[in-house]
Amino acid sequence: MGLFSKSSDVEKELENLYVPMFQTTMRMSPSQAKSTFRDMLKKAKEESQKEGTSTLARNFGDILLEKESTDEKTKLMLARKRKEGVRDEDIRWWWNLHDLERRIMLAVDNLHRMAMFIHSMEEGMEENEAAARIRKYHPDYGNPEDTSHTCGDDRPLPYELKDRINIYIQKRSRTDPEEYKREIESSSSFNVLIRKEINKGNL
Repeated sequence: MGLFSKSSDVEKELENLYVPMFQTTMRMSPSQAKSTFRDMLKKAKEESQKEGTSTLARNFGDILLEKESTDEKTKLMLARKRKEGVRDEDIRWWWNLHDLERRIMLAVDNLHRMAMFIHSMEEGMEENEAAARIRKYHPDYGNPEDTSHTCGDDRPLPYELKDRINIYIQKRSRTDPEEYKREIESSSSFNVLIRKEINKGNL
């Protein structure tokens, strides 16, 4: 999506992107899709203000990479991410997005996860089974050092990897869907599969 001059520009662009997507992928009516997006946007704006990220520079990724060589705190933070397979272009991609772009992206992920959870429960699964199914089929992003819910290679993946992972998912789904499905099924979580593919140099 690139950079926007004003917050209102990014809001309009996001609405134009996600409203049709909700109608197609989640079978929402036009009014339901618009309402869902606007609720999502309202929450994202509130969180952005509250967490103080609404004023981040539009080239924050470039700033972080520049600061890495001189600022110890930035160097340490990025070193942790690099240990997880994050590259310069990933840092630049994620942090050069508008804050609302990042937040809406993650909110849409949560919407899909929730839809799968509800569907799994309707099929008769227990809550813990439904949660395990989501972890198996959806990447889980967050702080990789957070082991409160998962540990080892099941741990959250850095947000910065999101674009590369999306490209990987599309490619595997298109080129070898059967083998891809088998690998997902045999992994304890999608994060385990992703970390394995990063270590092999496939992602």
